[in-house]
Amino acid sequence: MTTPYSDLPDHHFWRRSIASAPVHQLDPVVRTRFRIGTDDRIATAGSCFAQHIARRLRSLGDYYLVAEDGAHLPEAERAGRQYGLFSARYGNIYTAAQLWQLWRQAYGEWTPAEAAWQGRDGGWVDPFRPTVETFASPEAVAADRQVHLAAVRTLFETCDILVFTLGLTEGWHARADGAVYPLAPGVAGGSYDPAAHAFVNFTVAEVADSLGRFLEAVKARNPKLRVILTVSPVPLAATFEDRSVLVSTTYSKAVLRVAAETMFRRFDWVDYFPSYEIIAGSPTGGLYYVEDDREVSPLGVAHVMRLFQRYYIEGEAPAPRREALAGTDRTGADVICDEALIEATRS
Repeated sequence: MTTPYSDLPDHHFWRRSIASAPVHQLDPVVRTRFRIGTDDRIATAGSCFAQHIARRLRSLGDYYLVAEDGAHLPEAERAGRQYGLFSARYGNIYTAAQLWQLWRQAYGEWTPAEAAWQGRDGGWVDPFRPTVETFASPEAVAADRQVHLAAVRTLFETCDILVFTLGLTEGWHARADGAVYPLAPGVAGGSYDPAAHAFVNFTVAEVADSLGRFLEAVKARNPKLRVILTVSPVPLAATFEDRSVLVSTTYSKAVLRVAAETMFRRFDWVDYFPSYEIIAGSPTGGLYYVEDDREVSPLGVAHVMRLFQRYYIEGEAPAPRREALAGTDRTGADVICDEALIEATRS
């Protein structure tokens, strides 16, 4: 007797492709929708895990596109002001709502009511990238934001590949105009006012709506664009929901994974890369997290990027097995995770 499963290849079966594979050979990718050629330019955006991807892409050669590089500044100052952390100086973009909002602001479709916040340690910060830099005045914030938005437009219009890492569903927004922030007011700047600011935990429908609107808009502006979506494997640093942060993390990652799958099924130029599954899946047994069970280890980053190179980079030969067992990325201080400030400012 035969069944619909009789002739399926090994990757369809847990025992054959997952349980039987050594951890360092775990490979859930199977195939990708497109390859990245030598003339393609890749841009990155998203949560703090996307910084690992950006760093590795820079090491591959001329693939990585940086539209806002601070080339006029000394190297130490560039790093301190987050030039080169991503393809533009937008800091961590944790939610799809932030990404869609950035597009609308860059193209003059929306202007926020709050343009500058007082910093926690003096000066002024941009509410939409509060950890990027502290400015001397609200006017300086506004002037730099115009430079930034021009770079964002250049980025969206010229990149061939955009890698976006979905990070969170929880966030904070302004009641007056719906402005979505990467951090709650008061954490890195501004002052929390319950009458003016509200917590939001986005649903699958809301994430898919924001992400879908962005993808349709950017593709209309840049027809050659292809997009790779990933989900950050980094758990929430804190939750505002009245429940365990572990439960909130599960909800958040499930929503983001479903939203990414929805986009994959809707657009044939959008691909999904399973970095979340590689790091957080049960086969790795927590091996790819450091002691806090949250930050991803260099070993995990090396495994993810080895498979990314193998399947996406044109002409890339399969990496030798030992490459999965060693990595050069460091974790901790050199990865800027705005979320960590929530715990640091807890009274």
